[in-house]
Amino acid sequence: MLKVIPVLAQAGISGFESPAAEYRELGLDLDELLIEHPSATFIGQAQGDSMTGVGIFDGDLLIVDRAASHTSLDVVVANLNGSFVCKLFDRKSNVLLSPGLDYQPYPLGPGDTFEEEGIVVRSVRMHRYVRWLSQCMR
Repeated sequence: MLKVIPVLAQAGISGFESPAAEYRELGLDLDELLIEHPSATFIGQAQGDSMTGVGIFDGDLLIVDRAASHTSLDVVVANLNGSFVCKLFDRKSNVLLSPGLDYQPYPLGPGDTFEEEGIVVRSVRMHRYVRWLSQCMR
């Protein structure tokens, strides 16, 4: 179990009193918090800067749920013509969108092989390099 400090930390503020002495143990499990369908969920890692417009950055962990309900503008992980991609999927227009700077929409055509692997339901920012993680992702 994680110990939860009952304070919302505001980024950019310095010199606040340490609340660590007042922590309490709650029944908080990150698996329960982040994963709704454990048997249908996998973790991937973002690569590149095409999704920065929705807050997904190079190296972030992607929690991908294969059982999540679809909506029109989901962030998805998919196999596109033999490459894994992470994109916004405009289901109504059948277009993949990359909300990073200088990326054009990609309309899916009859010649494309497109298989949606799952919906990105959460992402986790990795502020420090984790050696064992990079070994897992090979």
